[in-house]
Amino acid sequence: MSNNKDYKRYTVTAALPYANGPLHIGHLAGCYLPADIYVRYLRNKGEDVAFICGSDEHGVAITLKARKEGITPKELVDKYHAIIEKSFSDFGISFDIYSRTTDPLHYKTAQDFFLVLLENNALSKHVSQQFFDSEANIFLADRYIQGTCPNCSFDKAYGDQCENCGKSLDPKDLINPKSTISGSEPTLRDTEHYYLKLNDYQDFLTEWLNGDKTSSWKSNVLGQSRSWLNQGLQERSVTRDLDWGVPVPLENAKGKVMYVWLDAPIGYISNTIQWAKENNKNWEDYWKKEDTKLVQFIGKDNIVFHCIIFPTMLKAHGDYILPTNVPANEFLNIEGNKVSTSRNWAVWLHEYLIDFPESQDVLRYVLTSIAPETKDSDFTWADFQSKNNNELVAILGNFANRLFVLTEKNFNAQIPSANELSNNELELKKIVAEYPSKINNLIENFKFREAQSELMNLARVGNKYLTDNEPWKTIKTNIEEAKTCLFFGFQILAELTLLMEPFLPHTSQKLKKSLNIKQNIAKGELNLLSENTPIVNPGLLFTKIEDSTITEQIEKLNKSLAVSTQEQSSYQPLKSEIQYDDFAKIDLRAGIITAAQKVPKADKLLQLSIDLGFEKRTILSGIAENFEPENIIGKKVVVVANLAPRKMRGIMSEGMILMAENKEGKLEFVQWDGENLEGGIVS
Repeated sequence: MSNNKDYKRYTVTAALPYANGPLHIGHLAGCYLPADIYVRYLRNKGEDVAFICGSDEHGVAITLKARKEGITPKELVDKYHAIIEKSFSDFGISFDIYSRTTDPLHYKTAQDFFLVLLENNALSKHVSQQFFDSEANIFLADRYIQGTCPNCSFDKAYGDQCENCGKSLDPKDLINPKSTISGSEPTLRDTEHYYLKLNDYQDFLTEWLNGDKTSSWKSNVLGQSRSWLNQGLQERSVTRDLDWGVPVPLENAKGKVMYVWLDAPIGYISNTIQWAKENNKNWEDYWKKEDTKLVQFIGKDNIVFHCIIFPTMLKAHGDYILPTNVPANEFLNIEGNKVSTSRNWAVWLHEYLIDFPESQDVLRYVLTSIAPETKDSDFTWADFQSKNNNELVAILGNFANRLFVLTEKNFNAQIPSANELSNNELELKKIVAEYPSKINNLIENFKFREAQSELMNLARVGNKYLTDNEPWKTIKTNIEEAKTCLFFGFQILAELTLLMEPFLPHTSQKLKKSLNIKQNIAKGELNLLSENTPIVNPGLLFTKIEDSTITEQIEKLNKSLAVSTQEQSSYQPLKSEIQYDDFAKIDLRAGIITAAQKVPKADKLLQLSIDLGFEKRTILSGIAENFEPENIIGKKVVVVANLAPRKMRGIMSEGMILMAENKEGKLEFVQWDGENLEGGIVS
């Protein structure tokens, strides 16, 4: 049963997509498709709904991508905002507004919100140390710093994350950090920033996330949120030293902008304000009234921000309602591998429509059928073909096509009259009547995968009914029976037409036009169409996909990965040319690992004892997740012996172990052969 109470209106938000690239099927399956299904269902019920979204256009990743493409951040977000907005439109994602966080209205809304938080003592101010580029004369955001990862020794790790091993980092953890702007070595300087006092809201969040109002939430959402609470909340910085973003509206904060994760969720509010102005609505009704249901659709990577940080912001401001539900999906993989935009392992929405024109509903159907609602799921082209050919074509499409063709051919394209229904048909009518409430309840409880499955089950009922009664035969022997069969079949198709609208809106619209249906609500009463209603054959609703088409898609995917892997693998193009004297500065020595142990409270580090023959060294290496200590004792290794010592975790590391990465991304030791060479120079 539904867990809804009576609401006068609904505010439904979908996570703001980041405007530094196009959309792929993982985005659609993870957030936007379930949100659209839910909103379309509500609209068909006649509910007052505001469906809100827009491009997230600030942050360091935007500036990095703009630098890479040789354009300004504004030019970059303009480019991708247009691409993203068109993809949403093409796939029928029916936002009431799709705006952007570079809009002046958003700047004002975000700045006003910031000032209220400050006034309400929800923000604190602290001095911290941050890397500064003296040549560029700017503080460096984490992504503007590169160095060697302490975990895997990848030499192009960013200050916030290593893209080779995926570990989150602090810029101070990097070995030999460099500014990506000037290439110089940055220095630590004091800078002052504002912090959201999350710790002040620990008790509030604990009570809220463990109370009745969130009891029906998905377990993955509650689990991740409660895990954060169990660790104890800390103050979180909400400003950055950047020139791209919403400026902090204070005289003593020149050159500082709001951190993108303070700015972005306020975009839901600013976009609602803009929509309300354009539609003669009061925006506050949709954000500040308790009889409004606020539902926020996101992917699992955004759970913390929408269930911890944003609710804290809303509570701290004081005037806003809290989310009624945050139905986050897990991740969608492709052909058994994680989606990777950097490696081009993705199926891009704008490219899909080139290869499969007018087939938006096919992708909507397949993605909903494998939606990662409770765990990660996998998209394969073979499954895509199977679901299209064996379900959409063979069941739903076949059911509709047989009705239209027989009626067009034999009854002048008008729905024939019906005699009294048989006992079997009366029983079948009872079965069909149960589907609307069954599907509706599943949608209201965010079980879209199961709801669509029931929709296809209803199509199976209709298709089997035609197969069992064979009107193409009885039309020659008992025309009245054939008429009744076609009349009853069209009533089932009409119910399907309305029930499929949230899932397959393009197909539903085509059928509504063909059947001249004006209603939006399916009640299961099988009375949507009258006798002699003229029909227009829409043609085949879906077409079979051949094996050759699927082979082409798999080859395209693998080719894209191969090109990307060649460009981004550890076998990178050569770095800038150096002179012999540069290389001669490095002292490489042969050594043997004589002891190894994990560093306490450091998941990444192993403490190694290295025998160099002439002396013994202690070296810390970020390989703990790749090797067990007991398995590497006795390994012959190559050591950078004249690397300046560096203290990590209170232990002085006296050198670096050389590692190599194979084609599969697995780390291997650079080793030497022979006997009794410890301390020998490697050249």
